[in-house]
Amino acid sequence: MPDLATLLPLLAFLLVVGAFAGVLAGLLGVGGGIVLVPAFYYVFQVLGYDGDSIMQVCVATSLATIVVTSWRSVRAHHAKGAVDVAILRGWGPGIVLGALAGSLVATQLRSETLTAIFAGLALVVAAYMALSKPHWRLADSMPIGWKRYIYSPGVGFASVLMGIGGGSFGVPLMTLHGVAIHRAVATAAGFGMLIAVPAVVLFLLLPAAGDLPPYTLGLVNGPAFVVVIAMTLLTAPLGAKLAHAMDPAPLKRAFAVFLFLVALNMMRKALWG
Repeated sequence: MPDLATLLPLLAFLLVVGAFAGVLAGLLGVGGGIVLVPAFYYVFQVLGYDGDSIMQVCVATSLATIVVTSWRSVRAHHAKGAVDVAILRGWGPGIVLGALAGSLVATQLRSETLTAIFAGLALVVAAYMALSKPHWRLADSMPIGWKRYIYSPGVGFASVLMGIGGGSFGVPLMTLHGVAIHRAVATAAGFGMLIAVPAVVLFLLLPAAGDLPPYTLGLVNGPAFVVVIAMTLLTAPLGAKLAHAMDPAPLKRAFAVFLFLVALNMMRKALWG
């Protein structure tokens, strides 16, 4: 077991990351998981855990925190009347099915493969955040019929493979189909619940292989979950409040650059170690 000189800085790092992730979940609509997964990956590697299932532990633990963070974020947004319940009802079943499928696939992949998938999708998210314009549109209303049957499981599936809530894919999808940005961010918090809850249930029940960090149940690491939740519970409502009080566009561009660099580093580790 690492000594306190190693553990205390990592604990402080997770507290800061948890606070940052909570604000992001409400402010930018990208989901705190896109920060938490690389953070967990870094911490577990420093502690000496780098086995076949370590990326799965990062993804599962991130999703466990999103259950709580999304719940708080949805409540805060719903109090402002910003959550589009009709979209959640229409898209919910497909998102849940996609999340369950993503969980089953994630447990069958090598840690390096899952890391590369995270990095690749994160690069796509970063590029969209950096280059997208508010006036971009694919249609004036959300997809229905066969398009919804394809898009909704796709959102759940891709989000679980990254260990994130629905914001990174849900917000662009909604804004490209005419949903106002604040309403899209609020509704995407609901996507996060639909994605994280079924995925975490499976991750808790599915067997894990290899050398895992202490106090890991299934694929969810308890200490990392508790430390991060202690901060996100405080900061997620702040992010939702800021989203209604300011223009997040400049921060989104800066975060896109940060995410791009993080994704490149994870891709490097996945491909070359």
